[in-house]
Amino acid sequence: MSLELLQPVDDNLLHSVALLPPQVLGKNIKIHTQKQGFPELKDTRIALIGVSEIRNSYFETTTYDLEGFRKAFYQLYPGNWPVSVCDLGNLPNGATANDTYHALTDICLSLRQRNIIPVLIGGSHDMIYPMYRSFETSNQLINIVSVDNRFDFSQEEELISGRSYMSKIIMEQPNYLQNYTNIGYQSYLIAQEELDLMEKLFFESFRLGAFLDDLKEVEPLLRDADIVGVDMKVLNAQATGLFQQGEPNGIDGRALCTLARYSGLSDRVSLFGLFELPNSQLFHKLLAQTIWYFIEGVANRFNEYPVLTSQGFKRYTVTLSDFELVFFQSEKSKRWWINVTNENYLDNKTSRSTLLPCTQKDYKMACSDILPERWWKAMKRI
Repeated sequence: MSLELLQPVDDNLLHSVALLPPQVLGKNIKIHTQKQGFPELKDTRIALIGVSEIRNSYFETTTYDLEGFRKAFYQLYPGNWPVSVCDLGNLPNGATANDTYHALTDICLSLRQRNIIPVLIGGSHDMIYPMYRSFETSNQLINIVSVDNRFDFSQEEELISGRSYMSKIIMEQPNYLQNYTNIGYQSYLIAQEELDLMEKLFFESFRLGAFLDDLKEVEPLLRDADIVGVDMKVLNAQATGLFQQGEPNGIDGRALCTLARYSGLSDRVSLFGLFELPNSQLFHKLLAQTIWYFIEGVANRFNEYPVLTSQGFKRYTVTLSDFELVFFQSEKSKRWWINVTNENYLDNKTSRSTLLPCTQKDYKMACSDILPERWWKAMKRI
């Protein structure tokens, strides 16, 4: 079992934790150590795993200082969390990148079978590929959300990399990808062919400007995700602390923490990854706070997936020019869903009727006889 490959946290870091106050995270989570060995996973809800695989990164990437992150994370104080967190240490690189993929696939599958959410920290963005592969045995359609300033498609090369891993996922058979969503793309970094492919496949995307104008608009996208991967190149230079190498435009620390909390709140997200990490003292602190907010989200989940509308939901029927749309609002979380009906469900893998997360804005648009774009793309994918 690949969990046995994980290496313990450095002893020197643990010695520094001993000097911290008793309330900090470093003294209130289970940690894989040389002395204590692998922690007991019973009742664990979230597992942190350090990754350093960058051999297939399309962009210049350096190995991230995982101990620098841990030093910042262990010093934080936990919230009022009814969830148990463990740090399982680091996955060493395999003889080849494919060996690392195989081990990571096995680790993600093993933890998810225990109802544990793996949080992958480090490595390049192609780590989403083994995360996706961990769902193959479950024979279910999955949704991937990528927070990135690019789409990560490649029109020419077949190599799995930070630029082409999505092409590999799309072309693989049997295929279990239901939807791919990008949050934070910047148009001047995207080839027109990639934009055309997104439209052709009816995938969803949210431009950086639209996201920064209203952070709440992306919550339904994350609520519908199984895998969330964040490529830290999406950050601006002010957030990374690397003004010479960073991007002038991008999301800031507040937006990143909001995305992490929305991801944690999603009852469906079972894999969370943070990749292409810059090395700076400022970023170590930001990454620690980002994961703090993800844990905060998981601790406050509403447990509304799968959605059962028989009780605790208000139903709204909206009559448009040509047909009716049915919306549901949870009395518990106040969140919205729209009904998607599949008339050809016997001919494909999807169910006859599913509920697609949406916003109150989508409901109001329907009331004004405007078809919500999310619903239209979902129907086209079916």
